Amino acid sequence: MKIITINNQSAQPKYKQIVLSVEMAIAEKRLKREDKLPSVNKVSLEFSISRDTVLLAYDELKKRGIIYSVLGKGYYVKRVAFTLEQRVFLLFDELNAFKEDLYTSFLYHVNKNFQIDIFFHHFNLEMFKKLVEESKGNYSKYIIMPSNLEIPVDLVRSLPLNDTYILDQTNESFKEFPAVYQDFVADMYDALTFGLDKVKKYTELILIFPGEKEPTGMVSGFLKFCVENNNKHSVISSFEDNEIQKGSLFIIPNDRHLVNVIEQAKRQGFILGVDYGIISYNDTSLKKVVENGITTISTDFNAMGKTLAQMINTNSKSSIKNISRLIMRNSL
Repeated sequence: MKIITINNQSAQPKYKQIVLSVEMAIAEKRLKREDKLPSVNKVSLEFSISRDTVLLAYDELKKRGIIYSVLGKGYYVKRVAFTLEQRVFLLFDELNAFKEDLYTSFLYHVNKNFQIDIFFHHFNLEMFKKLVEESKGNYSKYIIMPSNLEIPVDLVRSLPLNDTYILDQTNESFKEFPAVYQDFVADMYDALTFGLDKVKKYTELILIFPGEKEPTGMVSGFLKFCVENNNKHSVISSFEDNEIQKGSLFIIPNDRHLVNVIEQAKRQGFILGVDYGIISYNDTSLKKVVENGITTISTDFNAMGKTLAQMINTNSKSSIKNISRLIMRNSL
């Protein structure tokens, strides 16, 4: 029966991982009162860590009255009634300005007895698989951001159903899991519909959609709006110094392409909001001031972090769509 586990990729100090491993083993009744803990030397050798690291962990457990030591014999469980500091496995795709807002909001609102370990898969399926496999059994809650990866459903289902949450993007494969998510089809369609009076002034709508990280639901919502409103439209995968036609409205999920479009328009002497238009995706402080304001379609990442924290705090099993809106500025 394995008592102690250590994840070398975790940002959490190894001594803290030992403390939490022992606490979890007691909480799950794998350790009982008067049971003996693995020796300092055994833990040190098994995980290739210093004896001082193990001693630091055991000393912390002693100070909290959870274990006691007998000279020359080892360490034993003294108390099984205590408040467990629960560990949360949080797997993001990447850290950017939006995800940082989400993470900061989540940390602010989640109960302080949760220990949060954050990891990143960087849109790499093999990294995703590796991190999830290594996390199994080491955490009391799992929060997964699958993004647009084609993830084997069985991999996520191998995690505890009642303690695994899907974040940001979801699909039918994960419908049994609680979630806080964006509905990219509805968000795109509803935002363009909300701004219809402005949008209809343009002769063509162009969605720049690389499709590497971006959710395909954006395309579906865009096409649905264009077809229903008889808008001339196109979907392109990139924008590299393309000539801009007057009357074009660009919907741009990727900020690199946002810069490219603005630079090309300047070369052509076009005025934003007059000769052409832009709707960007995901609001930032910079977009409030660039070119006197860039219109955005944006979910509220602070609200997403708060909602997720409340679900974790209350052990909620809901599936909640996060709010999104069109923020009108000069570029439309």
